[in-house]
Amino acid sequence: MRYTSKDHTFVVCAYKESLYLEKCIKSLTMQKEKSRIVMTTSTPNSHIENLAKKYGIDLYVNDNQPGIATDWNYAISKADTELVTIAHQDDVYDQDYLVEILSALNKVKNPILAHTAYYEIRNGKKVYSNKLLRIKKLMLLPLIPSFTWNSKFLRRRSLSLGCAICCPSVTYVKGRLPEEPFEVGCKADLDWQAWERYSRLKGAFCYIKKPVMGHRVHEESETSNVIGEGQGRTSEDYEMYRKFWPKWIADILIKFYAKGQDSNSL
Repeated sequence: MRYTSKDHTFVVCAYKESLYLEKCIKSLTMQKEKSRIVMTTSTPNSHIENLAKKYGIDLYVNDNQPGIATDWNYAISKADTELVTIAHQDDVYDQDYLVEILSALNKVKNPILAHTAYYEIRNGKKVYSNKLLRIKKLMLLPLIPSFTWNSKFLRRRSLSLGCAICCPSVTYVKGRLPEEPFEVGCKADLDWQAWERYSRLKGAFCYIKKPVMGHRVHEESETSNVIGEGQGRTSEDYEMYRKFWPKWIADILIKFYAKGQDSNSL
């Protein structure tokens, strides 16, 4: 099967009254390859509703118990296409994001997901290099050639050192995902936990080394909030390391990984 933009949906996951939501929506409307855009929320309000009307976007309200996993699972369910990207409301997508995603997916026969490199947005400026970004690029280096994308061993070795896959950069192939794509109960490492589950599946993790989306780092972002919780994040990080390593190695890795999270702080 050869994927086109008709096979893809951006689902904007909106929450409360983000100052950056409209910038996210605008970046999706300006894609070189046009695809469907919808929006979901578990916190309906006039800000979200007005933007949905302004841009002619279908808005779906999640009446289930709110939570990141519940919100993301609901978002994926609202895409009636095989490919879906959960667009995080604070982030932006470059004009050629979908072009690059489709190109990568069409290089392999059995893709599970495709993800891209990214830049950070700090105080309104694009940051392409810092300690955290350099480490993540290094972790993903073996997965740049497309002939490695089907290797369970390589992607699990990458994931065993930390979560280098940027969640908002990911496009999912719905038919390949578990019935519940994200497990309810995990908060800090919801994405890392999902990649670990998917990494066991037969198929390809497609990686685009070009940074074609921007992840905003600010005090009110969910990433910053979770990191600020301290011990809760460290506990989940440790549980993830134990999925790959014996206890003594996990004890060493968690110390380095905790220090790396400082790069997400302002």
